[in-house]
Amino acid sequence: MLYLVKKRKIYHVIVTPIVFTLIIPLVVLDLWAEIYHRICFPLYKIPIIKRKDYIKIDRHKLEYLNFYQKIYCVYCGYTNGLIMYWQKIAGETEKYWCGIKHKAEHNFSEPPHHKNFVDYGNKEDFENRYKSKPKNK
Repeated sequence: MLYLVKKRKIYHVIVTPIVFTLIIPLVVLDLWAEIYHRICFPLYKIPIIKRKDYIKIDRHKLEYLNFYQKIYCVYCGYTNGLIMYWQKIAGETEKYWCGIKHKAEHNFSEPPHHKNFVDYGNKEDFENRYKSKPKNK
């Protein structure tokens, strides 16, 4: 048993730098998504999404965690919250531009924001919902 614990800790040490290098693309994409969100949503008249509703960093305040566990908790709180935040931004964008459900398949989990989308292949419903307004001449 002690061998497995030591072996597991060695694996943690080996993969930790790989895990933490993800912070670089996450921060770059975070900045880019936030620029998109803050510029385009007002232009589309889509309400701004509250970042604080998705990204919560608080577990590092727990006294019973050691230093490294606190760092991991900050990282996971940011990363998982950020991905949920992006999913909400992407979902609202999808709703605005293309409210069509995907083709039904048994192994595909439809996102919750698709519930009011037009059914796949329903041309009439799509055209009724997304009619082009006549241009002024």
